[in-house]
Amino acid sequence: MIESHKDLKVWQESMILVEDVYKITATFPKEELFGLTSQLKRSSVSVPSNIAEGAGRRGKTEFMRFLYIAMGSLSELDTQLELAERLFFWKRDEEIFKRVYYIKSMLAKLIKSLDR
Repeated sequence: MIESHKDLKVWQESMILVEDVYKITATFPKEELFGLTSQLKRSSVSVPSNIAEGAGRRGKTEFMRFLYIAMGSLSELDTQLELAERLFFWKRDEEIFKRVYYIKSMLAKLIKSLDR
């Protein structure tokens, strides 16, 4: 049994992903500050935030609902990273995409374990 959302490996990995996104967006054009930069930051922060909120709720159903929201935010982030690459804001880093897919996999497994 976990004592805190901070004990969850998926939360820990998603926090690292947020750090990565903030490093990447620091190099984006300044005119994107309120555009794609802001979108990327929000979608990345949404992942560990929803994991934490879900873990703090009562019952598996509520927890799962927030895990699904985190999963959606990861898909949004994946799309935004791809778009930023297409717009030449950054050079693709496969490690970040691997982390996104790893976190998606971890979330899917956690959801499946809760859905028993």
